[in-house]
Amino acid sequence: MVLEEMECDSVYEPHITEEHVESYYGKVHCIMMGTPKANHPVILTFHDVGLNYKSCFETLFKHEDMREIIRHFPICHVEAPGQQEGAKTLHTGHTYPTMDQLSEVIPAVIKHFGLPRVIGVGVGAGAYILAKFALNHPDMVDGLVLININPSAEGLIDSVTSKITEWTHTLPDTLISHLFGKVEILNNHDLIATYRHLITTTMDEYNVSEFLHSYNHRHPLEVERPIPGGNINARTLKCSTLLVVGDNSPAVEAVVDCNSKLDPTKTTLLKMADCGGLPQADQPAKVIEAIKYFIQGLGYLSSASMTRLGSRTTSFSSIDGSRSRAHTNELQRGRTYSHSAEDKHRPSHTSTMEHTS
Repeated sequence: MVLEEMECDSVYEPHITEEHVESYYGKVHCIMMGTPKANHPVILTFHDVGLNYKSCFETLFKHEDMREIIRHFPICHVEAPGQQEGAKTLHTGHTYPTMDQLSEVIPAVIKHFGLPRVIGVGVGAGAYILAKFALNHPDMVDGLVLININPSAEGLIDSVTSKITEWTHTLPDTLISHLFGKVEILNNHDLIATYRHLITTTMDEYNVSEFLHSYNHRHPLEVERPIPGGNINARTLKCSTLLVVGDNSPAVEAVVDCNSKLDPTKTTLLKMADCGGLPQADQPAKVIEAIKYFIQGLGYLSSASMTRLGSRTTSFSSIDGSRSRAHTNELQRGRTYSHSAEDKHRPSHTSTMEHTS
């Protein structure tokens, strides 16, 4: 099904409802923007640890370039237990859900709101949760946009480092190091101060520490790249997937590792140059354009207007998320790369695209 662009210049304001959805693993706070339609996917988001839907996604979804997507797609923001703004401290003795259990909360949300299928957009811990959900419920997912995903479990050295960090750093310090790279922490004091303020004033410290503990004790996703002539039935994501990471993010190596484990015919890696730990907040217009092309590749927004983002932004005509694409593209910002008709018929391979002027 193809959604044609609405010829309407007025600002679309979707109906917004907030609900606590019951699941087997407790209540989750959800914000539904727009009305789900039969046989039409909904964009479902899940935030990173130390953030909630506002601090993680507000810059992205309030950007003017996102209006076109919001007109066509209802949005469902899901917040992990106790992570919403102003949440009460979880009661003593409460067992916080594991990451695997949090992924099983998503089907309850889908059932509650009557969502036919979803396009998942997750960051960090939220990306892991949505990937786990997609592995276990592939029939519910049209596509995934995974920012800063780490598919691995915390190793022994990481575990020891985390313990030392817990002893020597405050929770906000730990979260800042998780969310941002060293360059940002050293040079962008205003940005770090803003997120430190959000963490300390809008979120419950105990609840956040429980979510962080759950994330630090995650299991590996156990995905494996299918190999022609080899293990073609390897466990992997079945849907089209867009991986996103900033080149100054602490998650760069983890995202590249994840890319190496996924099906190259269904995976696109977007590595953003001069970008920090939160691409959706640092360069929202660029991320939105990448998402537009990704959604087009799923068969929607065929006549989407692609915003011109200026000389410092890549033209993402090479990102189409097409299921017929037989290679993974790593796009780096700075110069323009455009696919010609011939490019789409080249042999299957995994490639790093170098942009030329």
